[in-house]
Amino acid sequence: MLARQSHLLHRRAAQRLNAASARATVCVKCEMKKVVVTGAGGRTGGLIVKKLIAHADKYSVVATVRNKKSSSKLVSTGLPESALVEFDLAAAAAAAGASSPAAAGLQSALQGADALVIATSGVPQINYFSLLPVMLAKLTGKQGVRPQFTWRQGQMPEQIDWLGQKVQIDAVKTAGVKQVIVISSMGGTDPNHMLNSLGNGNILQWKRKAEQYLVATGLPYTIIHPGGLTDDAGGERQLVVDVDDKLLDHKTRSIPRADVAALAVGCIGLKEAVNRSFDVICAPAGECSFKHDFAALLGGLNGNCNYSVNSQWTENELAPLLA
Repeated sequence: MLARQSHLLHRRAAQRLNAASARATVCVKCEMKKVVVTGAGGRTGGLIVKKLIAHADKYSVVATVRNKKSSSKLVSTGLPESALVEFDLAAAAAAAGASSPAAAGLQSALQGADALVIATSGVPQINYFSLLPVMLAKLTGKQGVRPQFTWRQGQMPEQIDWLGQKVQIDAVKTAGVKQVIVISSMGGTDPNHMLNSLGNGNILQWKRKAEQYLVATGLPYTIIHPGGLTDDAGGERQLVVDVDDKLLDHKTRSIPRADVAALAVGCIGLKEAVNRSFDVICAPAGECSFKHDFAALLGGLNGNCNYSVNSQWTENELAPLLA
């Protein structure tokens, strides 16, 4: 009798222990990740925020915006005003430091964050007067006449895509964020890429400089190089990944911003995405459908982008900045 009672007590204790263990496992699985998105007022950044809000059971999102005008667009997507932080990237870049007052909003937002998604980018402005020669060229059949571009004061690619990203990366180092995800661009291996000629901004060169800096810091990173961004509906075509601009040889080299946003969110905390730098486009319509298995997508990719190709740094230049 005593043996039977002892057996029952041990059995019940084991059941309670298993139940507690199961609850703990569920708790771990349901633990929310705090994600900060910079450049959230832009088209791609806004879609990333929207994707995160759609998974409110998994993510707590904080979005940085340059001004109140950008804030209103995000609030309309369902983001509470308390989750918005003003951060003037151009001012922070001009101050040249993550500890400057201009970067205070970002520093505050990053406290306790699991991931930072950098969706900031310099944006060229078309010179409308340059459209006149373009229209005349079309009428006369003249080839090679293109619109001219410029950049807003203080928002050249050097300021935004290099110094501005450095400010963000340095802030991550201070805050102890677990992963940095950068939305960049394909074409970084080619110094003569057409995008570098826009307003003489060399935008891909400065982006590459920032990417190399991030890799050298030793912070866990994910660097995504999308092809040509479109505003088409996402989730319809399969993603294709590769490295070192090999995808530029494909006939179709575009990708919807919505798919870039889905990929960025899918890479948060994904082991296959950590310390990976890769290019991504969508397969042509009708070839195959979109799959959300980002682990399989990146797990099947061999290697990373090779930053010794078109390197923007020498070893002697980079070392003092990391000291």
